[in-house]
Amino acid sequence: MISFEKSKAVAQSQYLTKTVAENMMRPYSREYDEKEGEIPWDYIEFMHAALKGMGSANLTAKEEKPDEQKEKKPRQAYVVMAHQMEMLSWGDAGFYLCTPRGGLGSAAVEAAGTPEQKEKFLKILDGDKPIFTAMAITEADAGSDNSAIKARAVLDEETNEWILNGEKIFVTAGHKAMVDTEGYTVVWATLDPEAGRAGIRSFVVPANTPGVKVTKKEIKLGIRSSDTVTIVMDDVRLPYDHILGSPVIERSTTGFKGAMQTFNVTRPLIAASALGIGRAALEETRRILEENGVELRMGLPRNKMTNLEREIVDMERMLRSCWLLTLKAIWMSDQRMPNAKESSMSKFYAGDAVTKITQKAVEILGPLGYSREYLLEKWMRDGKINDIYEGTGQINRLVAARALLGYRGKDLR
Repeated sequence: MISFEKSKAVAQSQYLTKTVAENMMRPYSREYDEKEGEIPWDYIEFMHAALKGMGSANLTAKEEKPDEQKEKKPRQAYVVMAHQMEMLSWGDAGFYLCTPRGGLGSAAVEAAGTPEQKEKFLKILDGDKPIFTAMAITEADAGSDNSAIKARAVLDEETNEWILNGEKIFVTAGHKAMVDTEGYTVVWATLDPEAGRAGIRSFVVPANTPGVKVTKKEIKLGIRSSDTVTIVMDDVRLPYDHILGSPVIERSTTGFKGAMQTFNVTRPLIAASALGIGRAALEETRRILEENGVELRMGLPRNKMTNLEREIVDMERMLRSCWLLTLKAIWMSDQRMPNAKESSMSKFYAGDAVTKITQKAVEILGPLGYSREYLLEKWMRDGKINDIYEGTGQINRLVAARALLGYRGKDLR
């Protein structure tokens, strides 16, 4: 049964990440927001060493091996990760996206890879050097509609290698994964364009693979200290075992669902990140109000509160309710329970909440909130991406609605 008590592992990871957030992230938020993707390498190396030393409490939830000699304990790798991401995003969301030892790429391997692939592609994260991973899905003509992906993977039967061609845009941490470190990017491509979603598979593309080129760096509204790039693949050759899932194209969409399984894990983690930004904005709003002599009387009946007090209470309500929903989806991931509905619900509710909370914070403080004297305007910019990437709010509403109503994709669009 789900428990809301913090375990020892959660408490330990929170202590570390809070220290990092307060001392290595928050003080430098403004500076590196303006430097567009230039993050201090000292921070990256420190986080790599710190997370490596924490064992299971890191940003990659690796497969746990059974030990018959020990009492079986509930799996909590993703719960630990959620608390870490919430706290690191409270520090700075852009910095958090520049934290090594995992990312969307390693999450894809963990969700859809074979035991041998997990051993091969997750083990490199434990090395002495910081490693980043990324995932490349979006194309110029394929955003929310993944069936429109044109990147192509063809098997060379003579060499038993996959040949990839195509272009991917808006790849988060793509430069760090493919240029700055010896990481990898999980690329979505189609084995057969006529097969639609049934032909979609994901492939592990290591850094320095011939034919891979990282091109345009995006200039973004928020999360500016994190890089977002375009990746071009020109006759990229990969070993046969770099495909995640079966290469056999069936009439069903089993292969595509295997690739999509990644999102059932990562969407609640993105929700946790969003709520970290929302918490930062709410706490700062209350601090500034109190610093300026504004008394906030909590606990009164709603009809006896001022409008300002009601707005603060509503912001707190959104934050707490979304956090509980996120914890449920995360807990289900740890228990390996189907959680597509809960995952999507946590994602779009958190995306809504952080957008509304940060916007309301700027609105409440007026010129102070809108100015660059405080980080509120930055958090408003940082927060919006959580309603867009990892599936837009509209797409996640569709996923949840289909699950609730028992509809298939073709029945509810």
